[in-house]
Amino acid sequence: MSTNIASPVRHARSLLFVPATKPERFNRALDSGADCIIIDLEDAVAGDSKDSAREHLAQHLPHLNPAQLERTLVRVNAVDTPWHKSDIALLRTWTGRGVTVMLPKSEDADALHRVAHQLGGDVQIVALIESLTGLDAADSLAQVPQVVRLAFGHLDFQLDLSMRASLDEPELAFARNILVAASRRARLPAPIDGVTTDIGNAERLAADARRARAFGFGGKLCIHPGQAAGVNEALGYTQSEHVWALRVLEEAARHGGGAFSLDGRMVDLPVIRAAEAIVASARNL
Repeated sequence: MSTNIASPVRHARSLLFVPATKPERFNRALDSGADCIIIDLEDAVAGDSKDSAREHLAQHLPHLNPAQLERTLVRVNAVDTPWHKSDIALLRTWTGRGVTVMLPKSEDADALHRVAHQLGGDVQIVALIESLTGLDAADSLAQVPQVVRLAFGHLDFQLDLSMRASLDEPELAFARNILVAASRRARLPAPIDGVTTDIGNAERLAADARRARAFGFGGKLCIHPGQAAGVNEALGYTQSEHVWALRVLEEAARHGGGAFSLDGRMVDLPVIRAAEAIVASARNL
């Protein structure tokens, strides 16, 4: 598990997809209110546009400042595609500067280890689970040291299992439970839930985001800038939670990292980590 607890990706609530073929949208996406953006070289790019999309990305990454780079993920093409190696070759320069890699169709911990080795030990990876094979491997994927979060590609997951989930998706509860549990066992931040495709329906978005939080997810993928605010509100923290977190961290500093009591509650490392996440959500996002 990565120890970079200040990374915006670890605490992101809203993560907004942007096609790599639309570089003029990169900065607009970063200014949209989304906590992080995901520049997409995979599903949003047709096969005959993969090379030009990668070139657009290579040309525009140098224009992002360090803080923007830390809020940027790139969804590369899957390991078994003809474009994967070129995607990884481009990102070798940028993962050391804060860019995170999202690996689609994550199913094999060994493949994740290979990607991490190719990109360097400091790379951060979000493992996107989109199949039953990936779900079965959730624990081993989460244990890869460079994996900072798991994400749920629930639409492709349904295709893989020939499912037709109903509107509130109770049929996917088992998968969501597994991803939350795997993240917890690996001491990762809460995982990232899938997209809401009805981009004009604020009520649907809010319901999906509330369901994500109820299951224990901490983030949600977005496909339109207008979705970021609703996701941030549903998955964010209240003012009282921020005040509590600041008090916890102040007391933790006084006690040198040891356990202590605050308002009659025992505070140890897991509670301190939760407080760090709350404070980071305000400081970095």
